[in-house]
Amino acid sequence: MKSISDIKKKKLHSDKITVVTAYDYSTAKICDTSGIDIILVGDSAGMVMLGYDSTISVTMDDMIVFCKGVLNGSKNALVVADMPFGSYQSKFSDALDNSIKFMKLGCNAVKIEGGSEISSLIEHLSCKGIPVMGHIGLKPQTSPLWSGYNIYGKTCEESIRLLNDAIALEKAGAFSIVLEMVTSEIAEKISQTISIPTIGIGSGNKCDGQVLVLHDLLGLYDKIKPKFVKRYVDSISLFSAALETYIEEVKAGEFPSLSNSYSMIPEEFEKFDKYFKSLCFKKG
Repeated sequence: MKSISDIKKKKLHSDKITVVTAYDYSTAKICDTSGIDIILVGDSAGMVMLGYDSTISVTMDDMIVFCKGVLNGSKNALVVADMPFGSYQSKFSDALDNSIKFMKLGCNAVKIEGGSEISSLIEHLSCKGIPVMGHIGLKPQTSPLWSGYNIYGKTCEESIRLLNDAIALEKAGAFSIVLEMVTSEIAEKISQTISIPTIGIGSGNKCDGQVLVLHDLLGLYDKIKPKFVKRYVDSISLFSAALETYIEEVKAGEFPSLSNSYSMIPEEFEKFDKYFKSLCFKKG
């Protein structure tokens, strides 16, 4: 299994880091065998898997279930657990307890949203041995409450704040930072300034790595389609076509065929058939 050190070394060697967000055993296994570096168990599961309108309603119990599935399917990738809204904001002790729950499951790190305002928390967790991935720019847990899904780093003032946030998180002990919907120019400057890897999502191709939600890149989630998402396959159309064919074959009696069925030994069936015919069934 990849380690935190392995991920950090990739930046030194200009080796791009690949990250996907997944939530269950089956998809995690596919991601893992495909060679993905990091699987992020994102709180976006609330929207993609549970149908919520946002990530705010996701609980620790929800995340633990999703993490168990991903961990069972992952043998090589680094597994990072998203700390859901409310799991780290109140007290350092709560954040530590919840982080430990993820680590005991087998996760390799946790991800926390926020800039300089949470640097002391990241330092606290890092000192306790918890690897932390930071997350700045658009913060899905709280940004929609204040300003919606906006692009960050459009002004000089905002860009300075983002740069300072990234520097603060690195000093606090974060091993990498997600940059979400940050202008490509500022994402590049941040990536050049800090020594830990940056993972971009909607932040241009100059970051040290990229992350997409698996269901987005496979075209399995169509409720929203951000500009930064590239759909590599239209899975909804493929799945729908397969289901339509299945329905047609069942109704026509074509499925299951002999190749999808089990049969008795002919001699044993002859015995049973003889017994069956000897019975006197009355039609009701």
